[in-house]
Amino acid sequence: MRKKKIYETDPWLEPWSGAIDARQGRILSLKEEMAPEGRLSDVANNHLYYGLHRTEKGWVIREWAPNATRLFLIGDLNGWKRSDQYAFRPVGQGNWELELPASALSHGDLYKLWIEWPGGGGERLPAYVRRVVQDPDTHLFCAQVWEPAEPYVWKYRRTGKRKHPFIYECHIGMGGDAEKVSTFDEFRTEVLPRVHKLGYNVLQIMALQEHPYYGSFGYQVSNFFALSSRFGTPEQFKQLVDEAHRMGIAVIMDIVHSHSVSNDLEGLSHFDGREDLYFHAGGRGQHPAWGSRCFDYGKSEVRYFLLSNCKFWMEEFHLDGFRFDGVTSMLYRDHGLGTDFGNYELYFNQGVDEDAVSYLGLANILIHELNPNAITIAEDVSGMAGLAAPLACGGVGFDFRMAMGIADHWIKWIKEQRDEEWSMGAIWWELTNKRADESTISYAECHDQALVGDKTIIFRLIDKDMYWSMSKQSRNLVVDRGLALHKMIRLVTAATCGGGYLNFMGNEWGHPEWIDFPREGNGWSYKYARRQWHLVDDDSLLYGMLNDFDVRMVHYLRKEAVLEDVPVQLYVDEGRKVLIFRRGNSTFAFNFHPTASYEGFRFHAPDGEYTMEFNSDEKRFGGYSRLQDGERHVTVGGELSLYLPSRCAVVLKKTR
Repeated sequence: MRKKKIYETDPWLEPWSGAIDARQGRILSLKEEMAPEGRLSDVANNHLYYGLHRTEKGWVIREWAPNATRLFLIGDLNGWKRSDQYAFRPVGQGNWELELPASALSHGDLYKLWIEWPGGGGERLPAYVRRVVQDPDTHLFCAQVWEPAEPYVWKYRRTGKRKHPFIYECHIGMGGDAEKVSTFDEFRTEVLPRVHKLGYNVLQIMALQEHPYYGSFGYQVSNFFALSSRFGTPEQFKQLVDEAHRMGIAVIMDIVHSHSVSNDLEGLSHFDGREDLYFHAGGRGQHPAWGSRCFDYGKSEVRYFLLSNCKFWMEEFHLDGFRFDGVTSMLYRDHGLGTDFGNYELYFNQGVDEDAVSYLGLANILIHELNPNAITIAEDVSGMAGLAAPLACGGVGFDFRMAMGIADHWIKWIKEQRDEEWSMGAIWWELTNKRADESTISYAECHDQALVGDKTIIFRLIDKDMYWSMSKQSRNLVVDRGLALHKMIRLVTAATCGGGYLNFMGNEWGHPEWIDFPREGNGWSYKYARRQWHLVDDDSLLYGMLNDFDVRMVHYLRKEAVLEDVPVQLYVDEGRKVLIFRRGNSTFAFNFHPTASYEGFRFHAPDGEYTMEFNSDEKRFGGYSRLQDGERHVTVGGELSLYLPSRCAVVLKKTR
């Protein structure tokens, strides 16, 4: 049966049907051009040709550097000196090759390239390098031969389809309690069990691709095929992924194909002396806000580079998909900076980088060829129609898009309005206003809100009292308000999500400190580049109660398959600050009023018997037990009657 095009289901897109069909045609035409035999995944193999590889006879290393006049291998093998013995030979189409005997290189050896071009030359790291290490004294990066005697043996299969992912966003380096860079092993043994207990079924890991500046959060990538060595070895990361799969947790990475560092020595910028080898020339090749280089997605070599990168991470590390960072920046020639995307025309006019759109479409084809169960998520703030719709429908093919506006609205409501001014209708609209043909990932806050310069929800609600009044013995009204709203905001966001839900590491229990990586301004301290797990483990503090609520929330939503159905509004009362909706057999009732509780609150609901599964006011969740867990309610005249305490959320399950 033919799938309807997105403009057939959304009449507002009809004026752009020609542009949508043309976009789909370009993607399919490029796929046919690249893979005339049918499978894109069969030809995205640049990583198997370029870079350093072990052969039956010894070693071979290849590079694409069409502007180079000479190219040398330098390193431990030759005292870091250029010589004809280690000179590459040109092999056509801008490619260079060097073959070496087996004895020339050993596991752990350091090396670089020396590239000469008309008018200059310099040291470079190979474009397809798989291992890069930083000297602790000079802070310079070198490529490292990585050929362990005993390769890692995988033990567990990848997870199955995640139709409704519950995503735990994390950063390995700041995942530990100690004031240092944490490791893959520490995360596997200390944090991963927490994720499993919480009930999240997808782990989204930031900062895996090598990046020179630790404080960039991993978003200034230099070496696209290299796993960041500051967290450990490739084998240790494989063990982490394997253990996650044993627990039934899928692992996706934050992949950065939107830009690259401008560094010459570590990255791809001016790799062979040319500014436009991988990137656009001139101003278009410079990102004005990020100070980084912008890929030229119209170049076939760039497409092969990036597509091979996707395949490499999936095959080498058994990853289950990707969250594509900075998609808005890719989609538009002006990177979406300062643009208010309130008009469909902006999605199809000359301001769109159609080469980038085509690349993203190809990437989604490739990824789902490699693994039909893979997850792809687009980080896009523009709301481009069709981005997360199937290619056959005229979309770009992502499985999900980030619902980035939700977090912004929570910040706005908390920051600019008193609780009693919050609009229940506005909350409902912002949480449920999603395209019917696209799935979204909702979140109340992600890592963006945890950074210095911004504030987490818990900090906005409790502020300085986080430091003095989070003991069970010293809590006050400010803390009570913060705890109550923290739980309610998360539950209403998760229970209305369009396809999946995301939480950033530690925010589920109200981590009290922002994120600030070591830098000159803080004395290169790791004090704020960590997660203080000892706080949630301390039974005298309130953090553990928020954690327990998150456990109950996630497990309930997953067990009852709540996300399989669409949310249906049952009641909205602006004056009394009540919002009630159902989703499948579950009914969610929220009383956001700061002081008013309602006895015998009646609202229309499907006939039957309902059981209170849990509520946010339970003592174990830091509440005051104004309701009894397990209460039963029966409709009378098509209505349910509830006691709705102030600042409380109630979850009911229809049992008959």
